[in-house]
Amino acid sequence: MTPSGAEFVRQVKSAVDEVDPTQVHEVLWDPDVAIIDVRESDEVAAGKLPGAVHVPRGFLESRIDGAVGDRAKRVVLYCASGNRSALAARTLKEDLGYERVESMTGGYTLWKDRGYEVDVPRSLTAEQRERYSRHILINEVGIDGQLKLIDSKVLLIGAGALGSPNALYLAAAGVGTLGIVDDDVVDLSNLQRQVVHGTATIGVPKVESAAQRINDLNPEVTVVQHQQRLEADTVLELFRQYDVIVDGTDNFPTRYLINDAAVRLGKPVVSAAILGFEAQLSVFDTAHDGPCYRCLFPTPPPAELAPSCGANGVLGVLPGTAGLLQATEVIKLIIEQGDSLRGRLLMYDALAAEMREVKVRRDPECPVCSRDPASISDEEMGVFPDYEAFCAAAG
Repeated sequence: MTPSGAEFVRQVKSAVDEVDPTQVHEVLWDPDVAIIDVRESDEVAAGKLPGAVHVPRGFLESRIDGAVGDRAKRVVLYCASGNRSALAARTLKEDLGYERVESMTGGYTLWKDRGYEVDVPRSLTAEQRERYSRHILINEVGIDGQLKLIDSKVLLIGAGALGSPNALYLAAAGVGTLGIVDDDVVDLSNLQRQVVHGTATIGVPKVESAAQRINDLNPEVTVVQHQQRLEADTVLELFRQYDVIVDGTDNFPTRYLINDAAVRLGKPVVSAAILGFEAQLSVFDTAHDGPCYRCLFPTPPPAELAPSCGANGVLGVLPGTAGLLQATEVIKLIIEQGDSLRGRLLMYDALAAEMREVKVRRDPECPVCSRDPASISDEEMGVFPDYEAFCAAAG
């Protein structure tokens, strides 16, 4: 005879290992123990065990490996009362091969009754849950990753060809604050590739035009307009306000200024360059032992080897490709997932439909990143060379 639902749960609980909340409290912060909350999102929003990882029972099979990783690791599951966690424990042990799985007796209800501490996590509003629902479904993003995006501050240097796709897709992804640095106005010739702007904003400052489009796309994003050129005397004060710097410039003096300021402050720079049918992309992050821009280009190449887009042109869709790759790297840095392009240069040839990659190593003799920023005096910190003269001499 088929057992009733209650009888089936009793049979399952008798077959799995159970652990008392007191015992779980003793190992709450043990790095060798993974504590998994298998309740639904609305339950977790009201509170959870400190340090617990949320893996809803309905997504257990697809997400548990990302949450635990090692199937030999001790795993403690809990729900509201101990029933769902017992069923989940059986699944992990019998179907997925986890070796040390336990269900917490009495679940979250008994934990609270014992007076143990609880963590009431930040949550998303109903509108945010709908807007970012496809992100939340991704194990590597989820609610925690989305909250990191909402809390993040990204600075775009340039609201042109590369800045356009970055602005649109980072705003759509939910980056909370986007700063935009640009002193130019929208021109008709921009519209072939600078898709954040439109015919209606010709003659309007680019930072204002971009802000209008971003606010329409995602009103939750705070857009900070810096209608100015990037200058050596204000760059450090500006960069300190942001977590990630996106280099969308098209001239070497500004690129070197961005690099040198970011190295001094330990800020990551996601950099791209485009020309004709070709694009290059890398992440310069010396705070995590990566190389800087000067390790790759100690001096700028001669002008004939690196003409501007204004002189040689650029395929209109190419900055979209390169800019979206940049935006992807920015998001990965913010949510701390995946392998970034730190220490790698990605080269894309649109005509050949080919991508190549070369390693970029940190130069122990680099005049900028080989020096510990902590050793730079306050007087030196804000002093930068004349980059226009430096690039002119190299050219």
